[in-house]
Formats: sequence, C-alpha cells, structure tokens
Amino acid sequence: MTAPAVPRRSGRWIEQWDPEDEAFWQATGERIARRNLWFSVLSEHIGFSVWTLWSVLVLFMGPKYGLTPADKFLLTSMVTLVGAVVRVPYTFAVAVFGGRNWTIISAGLLLVPTVAAFAVMKPGTSFTTFLLVGLLAGIGGGNFASSMTNINAFFPLRKKGWALGLNAGGGNIGVPVIQLVALAIIGASGGPRLLLGIYIPLIVVAAVLAAFFMDNLASVKNDTGAAKDAAKDAHTWIMSFLYIGTFGSFIGYSFAFGQVLTNQFGRTPLQAAYLTFIGPLLGSLIRPLGGWLADRYGGARITLWNYVGMAAATAVLIVASRQKSLLLFVSVFVVLFVLSGLGNGSTYKMIPGIFQAKALAKGLEGEEAVAHGRRLSGASMGLIGAVGALGGVGINLAFRQSFLSYGSGTGAFVAFLAFYGLCFAVTWAVYLRRPAKQAATMAAQETKPQLSYAEV
Repeated sequence: MTAPAVPRRSGRWIEQWDPEDEAFWQATGERIARRNLWFSVLSEHIGFSVWTLWSVLVLFMGPKYGLTPADKFLLTSMVTLVGAVVRVPYTFAVAVFGGRNWTIISAGLLLVPTVAAFAVMKPGTSFTTFLLVGLLAGIGGGNFASSMTNINAFFPLRKKGWALGLNAGGGNIGVPVIQLVALAIIGASGGPRLLLGIYIPLIVVAAVLAAFFMDNLASVKNDTGAAKDAAKDAHTWIMSFLYIGTFGSFIGYSFAFGQVLTNQFGRTPLQAAYLTFIGPLLGSLIRPLGGWLADRYGGARITLWNYVGMAAATAVLIVASRQKSLLLFVSVFVVLFVLSGLGNGSTYKMIPGIFQAKALAKGLEGEEAVAHGRRLSGASMGLIGAVGALGGVGINLAFRQSFLSYGSGTGAFVAFLAFYGLCFAVTWAVYLRRPAKQAATMAAQETKPQLSYAEV
C-alpha cells in the first residue's frame, strides 16, 4: 500500500489526518504527532504549575498574613473549582480555534494570574484580594482539557493509552516541579515573588514554542457540535464519576498535603515542602505506565484493581492519622498519590475504547467507526476532566470541615474510603460485569486494543 502524501498545510493547518492508516502513520503521521505531543506537554506542564501555585504560596503565608487554616483550605478549594469549571470551555476552544492556536492563547493567558499574584503577594493584603487573585490561577487547570482533546485526535487508538498518559503525566508533573522550586526558594530564604518571577518568562517561552512547532487539525476544528453529543451519552458521566476518584484525588491531595502536614503534624513550611513534592512527582511519572498497562490489559481491569489499592491505602491512612504516626502517614500518602496517577492513565485509556466499541455496536465499520469514536471521545475528555477536577474541590472542602470538626484529617479520610468503594462497584457493574452484554462488548474492546477494527 502506498503511503498518503504529506498533508497540505496552510498557516500550520493540516487538512487531512488519518492516524489509523498504518502507511500514513509510519511515513509522516507519527513524526508530526510526537512533535505536537512534546510541545503540548510543555504548555500543559506550566499550566498545572500555575494552577497549583497557591498550594505552594500558602506555605509562604505565615502568621503575618493573618490567614487561618480554614482560610487557606477555602482558598485552595476555590482555585481548584475554577480550574475544573474552565475545562469545559477549554475543550470547546480546540474545535473553535484549532489545537495549536488555542495552545498559544491558553499559554499566554497564564501570565494574568502569575503577574497578579506577583503584585499582591505581601502581608497586609486582604483575604478577599488573595481569594480573587487566586481564582485567576484556576485557568491553568483548563490547559489539561484542551491539550488532551487535541492530542487524542493525533494518535491512533492502539497508541492512545501511551500518548494520553504521557501528555497528562507530563502536565501533572508541573505540580511537584513548582513544589520543588518553592522548596529551593524557601531553603534559600527567598520570598514568594521570586517563585513567580521564575515562571513569568517560562510562560512566554511555552507560548512561542507552540507557535513555531505545533499544528492545527482541520477535522477537529470543523466539529463544534461533538461536545453536545458527548454530553448526551451516559458513559461520559459514568467516566466523569470514576475520574473524580483518580484525578480528583491527585489534584485534591496535591493542594492539601502540605496543609495537612503543617496543621495536623506541626511541620514548618520548609519541613512540609521537603515532603509534599514526592507524592505528586511519583503520581505524575507513573501516569503513562497506567496508560500502557491499560493498552495491554484493559483500562477497566486496571482501574478496578487500582481502586482496591486506593481504598486499602486510605484505610491505612486512617490508622496513621489516629496514631499521629508521621512516617506511616507520609509513606502511605505517597502510595496513594502513585495509585491515583496510575488510575489517571487507565481511566483515560478507557474513554476512546468505550466510544469505539459503541460505534461498532451501532453497526458502523472502518473509517466511519474510527471517526465516530474519535469525535465523541475527544469531546468527552474535556467534560470528564472538568467533572473529575471537582473531586479536588471536594477533597479540600472535606479536609477543611474535618479540621474544623475534629482537629485532624481523619474524618475526611473515612469519607474518601467510602467513595473509593463506590468507584470500585461502578467500574465492575458497568464495564466488567459479565452478564451485561454491552459491558462485555466494551471490555472486549479494551482488552484487545491491538486488534484492527475489523477484528474487534
């Protein structure tokens, strides 16, 4: 079979894109897709750093800032909330503007919260001002949704688990990176404005590189109605619920971990900073592995057993919290971070598999089935990412209430344990329960991602 010609471009637009065509993929597709992936990761990485900026800044904000622990948990909750909400319009933006164009815009927008935080970060600033400026940082959370929607369109189904896991993991690692930078600054007796000053030029670099090296896919831009169709599908909301348990845990714990250590275990900001980056770092690095395992063994199976592990880790955290054992608490919390990252990769791999299976169940075949599955899975990812991020809001509010009511995070961990049990039950009932014909079809699709569409 002769490989298709390199797609014609006009203003960095690719008019024809068919990654499922092996000849096209080998000749030109893979090289282009990987280039877009790397620069997407860079922009999303900085977006995550800006989104989680205030989880670090609150560690700098000692008694002279006049904020209570409840104030800080409320602040980080609201930042997480904005990050979740903006993921919906960010998903639509890819179809409206094009993936490359929106990456440039969204990267440039990160200057707004960063410069604003630089201006107000000083003692004497009111809590209301901190809250309003903190809300601006939430736009960094939107970069994930647009990036995942864009990259999903570049890769064939058999490569999506790895590609989406790498894209998201590279973005997620922005959380521990900003925590490590903050650790270095605190250790050197520097202030929060130095941290902000480091990121302002990095944002500009990310936007410029996206302009020079990324591409828009015309097929994605022309499909502005896909999100509406995805929103009507029940599986979009089922997967949103499951993603609350994985990504919601990751981002929620990333915001809250340092505050739990300072409030419950009496750690200083510097002592907390030495520990807080470890969990997000490992959870980010392992996300591509979760996608790879899902490619190989099935996303639903990996997700199911991952929830078992998360529930077990949470049960141990309850014991560690009650016994005030810092070593056990930190060790198991890191394990919980790792499992959340693994689950992030496996749940996102499930999405294209589910919609591909539904296309086949409708009787669609060949390229028509591929296009249908890619269309709905790309659109649903933004919605799923938005709802999943709301789990981070719930986690921070649960910790806030737990500290107000009990003086520790134990009550919150009990609630998280119950939720992970519910996620396990939903995963099994919808996607792995053998008597359900549709669930069996989806499971077969996911456990055999290496098969061609004709063979599934």
